[in-house]
Amino acid sequence: MGEAPVIIGQDLQNGNDNDFESKSGTFETTTIIGDKKYVIGGTAGETFFVKVQILDDNCLGEWVNVVDLGIKPISCNGHSAVLLKDRILILKKNSNPDDSIWFLEVDTTYVRQQQKKNLGTEVVAWSKGVIGNVEKPVVISGPSGVGKGTLISLLMKEFPSMFGFSVSHTTRAPRGMEKDGVHYHFTEKNVMEKEIKDGKFLEFASVHGNLYGTSVEAVELVSDAGKRCILDIDVQGARSVRASPLEAMFIFICPPSMDELEKRLRDRGTETEEQVLKRLRNAQAEIEQGRSSGIFDHILYNDNLEECYENLKHPLVQNLLGLDGYATPPKSAPKEINLPRDYSVSKIDNRIIINSTSSKLEKESKNLIMLDVSCLKGGAPGRTRGLNLEAIDSFSESFNGNGNGPI
Repeated sequence: MGEAPVIIGQDLQNGNDNDFESKSGTFETTTIIGDKKYVIGGTAGETFFVKVQILDDNCLGEWVNVVDLGIKPISCNGHSAVLLKDRILILKKNSNPDDSIWFLEVDTTYVRQQQKKNLGTEVVAWSKGVIGNVEKPVVISGPSGVGKGTLISLLMKEFPSMFGFSVSHTTRAPRGMEKDGVHYHFTEKNVMEKEIKDGKFLEFASVHGNLYGTSVEAVELVSDAGKRCILDIDVQGARSVRASPLEAMFIFICPPSMDELEKRLRDRGTETEEQVLKRLRNAQAEIEQGRSSGIFDHILYNDNLEECYENLKHPLVQNLLGLDGYATPPKSAPKEINLPRDYSVSKIDNRIIINSTSSKLEKESKNLIMLDVSCLKGGAPGRTRGLNLEAIDSFSESFNGNGNGPI
C-alpha cells in the first residue's frame, strides 16, 4: 500500500504550485536533498540552469559552482520537479510530446565519476526521458580478416529494418565526397577531447594524430529510430564499452586457426607483407583477450561462413539479437509523451500521478496520467529509458483500490 502522495519539488515562495515565475519571467523549482538545495529554472526558449546551495543548520548556506553535463533541455512556460532516489524528474509544461520529460542526475554512478574529475565543484547531469525500452546494442569484435564485416553485412541484408550503425566521430578533415553526419561526424580536436573527458564517448582511439570514437549520442540516435545498434569495434574498444554505463551485448568472432587467418589476409591482397605480419601479431593478442578477458558474452568460430552466420542466429544468441525468425517485425520507435497543458503532480512510491487541471480534459473520462519510474534504465550521458505511461480514471484503478488521492 503506497503512502499518501506529496509534491516533492516545492515552490520557492508558496506551497501551492510546483513552479514559481519570477518578475523576470523565469520559472524556478527548488528541491532539497540532504544538506543541498537544488534550484532548477529557466526562461521560456532558453536552456535550463541549475544552482546548488550547501545548507547549514539554519537552512542558509553557500552557493557553490555547478558543472551541469549533458544536453540541457529548453525551458517552456513552467515545469514540475519530483525527487527520485538519485535524480530529479523534470516535467516540462506546454512542451512538445517528445520533449516533456527530463532527468537531472545528482547522485548516479556517472555523476560520481565526473565529480572526481571536477573537484571543488558540484556536478549534475541532464538526461532525456523516453517511454519504453529498446533492444541492447550489439558489440561485435574480432581480428582483421576474421570475416566479421561479412557476417554483419549478411545480418543487415536479411534484417534491414532491425539493425543500424552509429556514425563515428573524427577530428580529421573530410576526404573527397565524405559528408558530415553521414560518413563521420567531423569535429575539432579540442571539442572532442572535452567531450571524452565529460564521459560522452563509449570508446575512442588516436590514429596518426587524429581522434576517432563512438559517442553515446550516436548510439542513442539509432535506438531512437527503433533499431538495434551494431558496433563493429576492436577488443580495446569493446573493453571501454563494457566499462561504460551503456548496457550492451558482446560477441567475439574467432578464426578457426592462425594459419587460416593468415591465408585469408594474404588471399584478399590488400596489405603489404609488413602490414600482414602486423595484423597477425595484433590478431594473436586480440584472440587471447577475446577468449579470456570476460568481456564477451558469446564467442563464435568462423570456420564456415554459412555455419557461423547460422550460429549467430542460434537460440543461445537469438535472444541476444532479438531474431525470432524472418517474420520478426522491427521494434517501433519510442512512444511520445502527451501531457496536458495544465496539471498538478503527486507521487506514490515509484509512480508519478499527473492530474489534469484543464477544464476541457476534466470533462473527459480519464484525466489522470500515471508515470511509472520503477524500471529506469540508462541515463546520462545518454537517454533514460524504461518509463511507462498510462491514462487512468482514478487512483484506485492502478493501486487496487488502496491508493490515497492527493491531499
